[in-house]
Amino acid sequence: EVQLVESRGGLVQPGGSLTLSCAASGFTFSHYAMSWVRQAPGKGLEWVSAILHGDEKTYYANSVKGRFTISRDDAKTTLYLLMNSLKPEDTAIYYCAKCNAEGDFDSWGQGTQVTVSS
Repeated sequence: EVQLVESRGGLVQPGGSLTLSCAASGFTFSHYAMSWVRQAPGKGLEWVSAILHGDEKTYYANSVKGRFTISRDDAKTTLYLLMNSLKPEDTAIYYCAKCNAEGDFDSWGQGTQVTVSS
């Protein structure tokens, strides 16, 4: 059974930093691309970032490019998202998601709340 468990988020002041992690199990982590997706209050899902398996090439939404860094540790089967220079508009529930061969999300974590506020 695929399991994705995000770390606890939290309350961060604008301009602050926070790192999220996602512990994966139930599948061969190193064989799959992974993504972070978020949902702000009252809005739809927004893809944030992705990292491929193998060459670990990374991709970012324009809204977070230059501020967020996605990474993975295949030995620990863990996905990370380092978030710097956080803005109130980054407030959302953040989900990690496993990507299938077609690039679709086929498994999701439970989500973790990140609130950026003074």
